[in-house]
Amino acid sequence: MAKIDLIDTTIRDGNQSLWGATGLTNGMIHEIAPIIDAVGFHALDFVTSTHLGTTVRYHKENPWERIRRFHERAPNTRLGFLTSGLRFISWETASMGLMELALSVLVKNGVSRFQVVDPMNNMDSIVTMAKIARKVGGEEIVAGVTYTVSEIHDDAYFSACAKKLAKLKEIDRIYLKDPGGLLMPERARGLIPAIKQAIGGKPLEIHSHCNLGLAPISYLEAANGGAVGLHVAVSAAANGSSQPSAERIISNLKAYGHTVDVDEDALARVGEYFSDLARAEGLPVGQVQEFDAAAFKHQIPGGVLGTMRRQLAEIKQLHKLDAVINEVEQVRKDLGYPIMVTPFSQVVVAQSVMNVISPERYANVPDEVIRYATGKFGTPSFPIDGNVLDRIASLPRAKELASEPPMPDIDGLRAKLGRHLSDEELVLRAVMPADQVDAMLANGGGRRSYNPKTKPMISLIKSLAARKDIDYVEVRKDDFSLTLKSDQETSGVSK
Repeated sequence: MAKIDLIDTTIRDGNQSLWGATGLTNGMIHEIAPIIDAVGFHALDFVTSTHLGTTVRYHKENPWERIRRFHERAPNTRLGFLTSGLRFISWETASMGLMELALSVLVKNGVSRFQVVDPMNNMDSIVTMAKIARKVGGEEIVAGVTYTVSEIHDDAYFSACAKKLAKLKEIDRIYLKDPGGLLMPERARGLIPAIKQAIGGKPLEIHSHCNLGLAPISYLEAANGGAVGLHVAVSAAANGSSQPSAERIISNLKAYGHTVDVDEDALARVGEYFSDLARAEGLPVGQVQEFDAAAFKHQIPGGVLGTMRRQLAEIKQLHKLDAVINEVEQVRKDLGYPIMVTPFSQVVVAQSVMNVISPERYANVPDEVIRYATGKFGTPSFPIDGNVLDRIASLPRAKELASEPPMPDIDGLRAKLGRHLSDEELVLRAVMPADQVDAMLANGGGRRSYNPKTKPMISLIKSLAARKDIDYVEVRKDDFSLTLKSDQETSGVSK
C-alpha cells in the first residue's frame, strides 16, 4: 500500500470534457484558487494551448492573466501545461523557436509542470519537447505514453515506450494517458506493473476518462500495481466523459489501504463551489457512465466528445450526434487508425462531422485533415485508404497547403507582426486571428471576481431592467441599498 498523489483536472480536462472547454472564465477560476491551493493536490492539469485560445476567442480574456493571477492566489500548487508537440493553439506546425518562446512565457506566468505527449507515440518528439520544457525552466516534466487498443499495442509496446522515456534525465515522471477511457481493470492489473518495472524508480501517473465507466476501477488496480499519481476532478466536473471523482477515489483508495494526503475539508469547499457554479451557469454535471463496448471502436476521447457536442449544438445538428459517432469509426479506418488523442482525435471528428452534415462523404475536407493526410503530422501507423487519399490529394486546397511557406522563425514573426510586441502578444498573434486578439485587448481584463450564489439575483435584476414598464430597480439588504435607473439617469448606492 502506498501514498497516492492526486492531480486535479477540473479546470482543464473536466472543463473540456463536460463543458466544451468554454465553461470557465478567468474570474471563476481565480475566485476559488486559494481554496484549491489549500487542498494539497500534487499538481493541477491546468491548461493547454486549446484553452488559451478558447479564453481569447470565447471570453475575450487574457490567457496569460488566467495563469498569472491563479498562480499568485495559489502559490503552493504546481500548475501544469499539456503539450502535444510542435503545435500551439493553431493547427499549423509551429517552429521550434515559437514553441520555446511560448513555453518560456508559460513559465514566466506561473506554469511549472509540463505534461508532454505525442499523438503517434513518437518518442523522439516527446524527448525534444521535454528538453525544451526543461530549458525554459520547467520544474517537473511528465512524459506521456498514449494508450489505445489494437493488435500492435500490447504490454511490451507500452513498456518499451516508457522505458525509453524514463532514461532521459529531463523527464521526472511517466504517465499513461488513456484519452478514450479504454483501460480495463484486468488489463491494468498486468500493464501497470510491467511499465513500473520498465521505468525503474521514476513515479508513474495514470490519466483516464470515465466515458466507458471503467476508469474508477482501473485506477484502483493501477494504484495496487504501483502507480503513485491519479488524475481526478472534483465531483461536479467528474464522471461522464471526464475523469473519476476525487471524492470517491479518495474514499476507495483508503478502503484499499492507501493514503492520500489532502485536506478533505478544503476539497469539499472546492466541490461545493463548482457544484454551485454549474447550477448557476446551467452547465451539465457529470454522471456515472455505464459500460459502452462500442467505444472500443470509435475511441473518441472524453474532452473531444464534450467539444463535439457543443459544436453540433451551435450549428443546430445535435440530433446527428449518434450518426457522427458511427462515422468516426469509418473515418478512423480510412485515415490509417490514428491514435485518438490531440490533434488526431479532432482531425477524425472534424471530418466525421463534415461527412455527416454534407451531401457526400469527403465532399468537404478541413485543412487539418488535409495536413494529416499529406504527412504534415508525420507518417500514419497504417496506410491511408488509397481512394480517400487520392480524393484529398486532388483537392485544390491540398495544393495550396502544400505550397504554403513554413511558419517564420521568431525574428521573422517580429518583423511581420511588430517588434514592439511583448512576448505574450507575439505568441498569440503568431497563431490566432488578429481580430480575436484585438477584441481581447479591447475588452480589458474582464471580470476579476465571481460568486455563483449571486447569479440568480443578477439574472433577475437584468430581466427587470430590460422591461419598458419599470423606471428603476432597487435592491435592499440590511443597511445596504442599490438603485439602478435607465442610462439617462444616475444610479445610487447608499448604506
